Formats: sequence, C-alpha cells, structure tokens
Amino acid sequence: MLIPKKISQAVLALVLVTVAAFGLACSGDPVGKNSGDSGGGTVQLQGQGASFPKPIYEKWMSEYGKLHANVRIDYQSQGSGAGIKAIQSRTADFGASDAPMSEEDMKKADGEILHIPTVLGAVVLTYNLEGVAQPLRFSSEVIVDIFLGKIKKWDDARIKADNPNVTLPAKDITAVYRSDGSGTTQVFTDYLSKVSPEWKQKVGTDKAPKWPEGIGMGAKGNEGVMGQIKNTPNTIGYVELAYAKEQKLPVALIKNSSGNFVEPSLEAVTAAAAESAANMPDALHQSITNAAGANTYPISSYTYILVYKEQKDAAKGKALVDFLWWSLHDGEKYVKEKLYAPLPPDIVKRAEAKINSIMSGGKPLRQ
Repeated sequence: MLIPKKISQAVLALVLVTVAAFGLACSGDPVGKNSGDSGGGTVQLQGQGASFPKPIYEKWMSEYGKLHANVRIDYQSQGSGAGIKAIQSRTADFGASDAPMSEEDMKKADGEILHIPTVLGAVVLTYNLEGVAQPLRFSSEVIVDIFLGKIKKWDDARIKADNPNVTLPAKDITAVYRSDGSGTTQVFTDYLSKVSPEWKQKVGTDKAPKWPEGIGMGAKGNEGVMGQIKNTPNTIGYVELAYAKEQKLPVALIKNSSGNFVEPSLEAVTAAAAESAANMPDALHQSITNAAGANTYPISSYTYILVYKEQKDAAKGKALVDFLWWSLHDGEKYVKEKLYAPLPPDIVKRAEAKINSIMSGGKPLRQ
C-alpha cells in the first residue's frame, strides 16, 4: 500500500523532532536551561579533609551547583590529616585542613601546594551537664588540667571559683577528644601549648596527640565528638562552633590573654584575626590562638583549602579555580549564617593572588 507523500513527510518531521529532544535529554544539561558554563561536558571535583568547615563547604557546593550545572563537587569530611594525605597522593582534587601542612608534609607532595584561606571559625568547649543551663566559664589553666586528667570532678574548687553562681554536680568529668588526625585538635592543642608549658612538654601541638590515659573517650570527626557529648552525661569536649549550635548544646566562655571571659561570637573570632593579620606570612597560614586584645576569642582559627599550583587537568583546574573565586566573593554571604567569620579584606586580596597563580601547562587558569 502506498503512503501519501504528505503523511510520510509529517512522520519524518516528527521522528526528527523526537530524536533531537532525546539528544538534549541525554546531553547532561537541563532542557531549556543555560547551565552557566561553557565547554560542554560535566566536570567532577572531589575534595576531602577537615570536618571543621564542612557546614560552610557543603552550603557553597550546593549553591554553586545551582548556578553551574556542569560542575559537580563532592566533599568527604574525614579530618584534616586525611585531607593532607589525599592532596599529597592526588586521590582528591583538593584537600582541606585547619592545620597548615608542615615542611615535611610539603616534601611528600609531587608539586607545590598552595594554602587558600576560606573562612575563620571557633573551636568551642561544649558539655552535657544536667541541671546547668547557663554557659560555664573556664580559664586556660582549668581547661589544661581537665584534659591532663588533674581535675576529675565537676564540682572541683577551681571550676566553682570561675562559676560562683552555678550549682555544679559532684560527678566525674569525662573528656571527649578526636581519635582521628584532626585540624580541630591541632588548633585546640596549639592553644593549650601556648598557655601551658606543662601541656607543651607533655602533649604538645599535634593533629593526633597522645592523650593522657584515663581522661575520657575518643570519637571521629566533629560529628562524632558532638554525638558522644550529646548522648553521654557529664562529658566535655571541643568542636567547631556550628556543631554545638546545631545540636543546641551550651558553649563555654573562655578567659582570653587579657583576662576577660569571652563567648565564641563571630565578632570575637574576627577580632582575633584582625590582631594577627598584619603578620600573616606569604604562605597565607598562621596560628591566631591566644591572640592579644580585650575582645578576642582565644581558640580561633583559619581553615584552608589545599591545591596544587600546577594543575595536571586543565578542565578540572579551571573548574576548581572558578569555584574558589566564587567562594571567596559570592559565597561570603552564606558564611555568617553557618556561624563562621569572613576573612579580613586584606587576607581576601592576598588569597585572590594565590588563586590567580594557579596554572595548567604553565598558563594561568583564571582569565
């Protein structure tokens, strides 16, 4: 049977339209939507490292993904030690750490690694103490002796001296600490080493120190420490501020180098950075614990993304550079809502220069 010519032409046109629509659907780009990126295919970036900045990094990656559909970024929160190892071995496209890489760490890498500061945060003391609603106050000497195992009871005279209006229970103190290689631990022990010669000698500053026997229990990640404290009465531990606030657990005021008890507010973290910004080295990493100033929070820290200056894959390198630039600028509006403090303006400018120095094949990736 002969098919009329007009009908056959209509069928052919329908087939062509269907094929074209199918091709768009399989392209990886939303039909009828501009992804905001040129270059076609999807770029997948893998990051690994610190749990300290996880809340803000996940927010940035989510918001950036809405604007750039062909860039997918995954971040695994496994501790700063894992982040350093991942970038050294190139098993991740970028690492993340609150603890700067040591010279020994840098020598294990097969190329120059840059530290890009991203935000500032506070390491806080949080606790689970029934019947105590108001924030407790701790001096540096008391914190040191709790984590050395010298202060064993919540109603110890030295804790009561700083908290005269609080009824403290005669319960044993259980300290919770990080069991993994942790930048949060590095910041915490760096602070304790600055305020206590005994701590510096016996334990020191380390991502994974040897904790005194019998002081408590270890847990992996800020998430793990937070979980142990929330579920175990009479515990105390250190976490990044956002984790304690998210779980609605109290955070302590800590006596700073000027003798003032300061709560871990964003303003107090910013003040700690401002006191030290003029002395920031060219490598763009420094310790800001126990900073001078009446209003500084004493356990404050930068956190960093670690990247190779020379990128082997130009497409990935370009996507990474663009994401870092966006995070430093457009991403800043999300920083405070996630309980981090933004970088000082001078540090932003210097971080821009670091990002601009990232290359592939000897050519700058940001143009």
